[in-house]
Amino acid sequence: MWSRGFLLFLIARAVAMLGDAMLPIALSAGLLAHGMGAGHIGLAMASFTVCFAGFVVFGGVFSDRFDARALMIGSDLVRVCTQSLVAVFFLTGHVVLWQICVIGAVNGVAAGLFQPGVARIVPRVARDVQGANGAVRTVESLAMLAGPALAGTMVAVSSAGGVFVVHAATYALSALCLVLLRLPPTVRTAGAGGGAAGPDSRRGSYRADLAEGWREFRSRTWMWGVIVLWMVMMITVTGPLVPLTATEIISDHGERTYGLINSALGAGTAVGGLLAMRIRPHRPLRAGSLALLGYCFFPAAVGAHLPPAAIAAGTVVSGAAIGFWGVMWATSVQTQVPEEVRGRVHAYEVAGSLSMLPVGQALAGPAAGLFGARSVLLAGAVAALLVSVALLSVPAIRNLRRAGT
Repeated sequence: MWSRGFLLFLIARAVAMLGDAMLPIALSAGLLAHGMGAGHIGLAMASFTVCFAGFVVFGGVFSDRFDARALMIGSDLVRVCTQSLVAVFFLTGHVVLWQICVIGAVNGVAAGLFQPGVARIVPRVARDVQGANGAVRTVESLAMLAGPALAGTMVAVSSAGGVFVVHAATYALSALCLVLLRLPPTVRTAGAGGGAAGPDSRRGSYRADLAEGWREFRSRTWMWGVIVLWMVMMITVTGPLVPLTATEIISDHGERTYGLINSALGAGTAVGGLLAMRIRPHRPLRAGSLALLGYCFFPAAVGAHLPPAAIAAGTVVSGAAIGFWGVMWATSVQTQVPEEVRGRVHAYEVAGSLSMLPVGQALAGPAAGLFGARSVLLAGAVAALLVSVALLSVPAIRNLRRAGT
């Protein structure tokens, strides 16, 4: 697994995640400092997510048709430019919400072009796909551990603008690692949806490619079943989580505490990734769904207004839950779907799972205004438990066996 290609890919993911982990703290603190609130933070984040979810399906077609690595490099370079521009806005004090939202939209399109390539590259740089996903999740989580604490400290001693300078630099380093990456040739297989997926499958129209990806996606009950339930999770739990926890924790305890609590999330996710490297369940989605029961602890701890230490402990548990689930899910997608349609199928599952995230982000502020932020977070904790139970109740999900067993 520890080849030069995998190490370069691992470094690229780690540095990019370091910057991404710094972003919520910098954006939240920066907008709050300019007199904005949870609703504005939610809209700024939703602008990215809407465009990401809307474009990632087309990114999947491009990834299957063209050089996925080159598309990922181009995406990173675009985000070097956009985050540098945001840094200028915050450093000069010229912060206008619509401009931040437009840049978030551009970043969402770039991310939509980048993401399908991840599912294609991991199986090509490592034979042990689950081990590779566990390693990627672990280093990404360690970056999540360092990123929020670093961002919180930088915001406290300097400004949010400096964080965006570092964020732009992480994308530049990620692009450099991907430039140095050399991939082995692909091996084409029969389409899992029933037909043969050969070289001619790339020569049809974009519409035909989209249709083929959709057929492959909908033919897997375990996949679309997870996505439907994940949409509920996005609206009720994950969408409101960042804007509402940011507002509650920063208001009560300050930016540094918020950064440290987000670092606890990274630490927990790293634990989940390490466990996933060691535990090889025959039914990965069943094991992942059981672990996902722990995701409720972060919103529950903030919603219950527990002290920072207790919130951090709950956040570690939530991180471990989502980290273990993430490896089980990514490995299932990457090993159960043929390589030649994997970009499109992965794009459909990403688009579906994230399509409701901006809804949850945008509704976070109004819901908090009506019911109170803590009540919304407690309701999200209950919803997280219900979604985990629902995942376990679907036979196609809980009985899916690991590839090769």
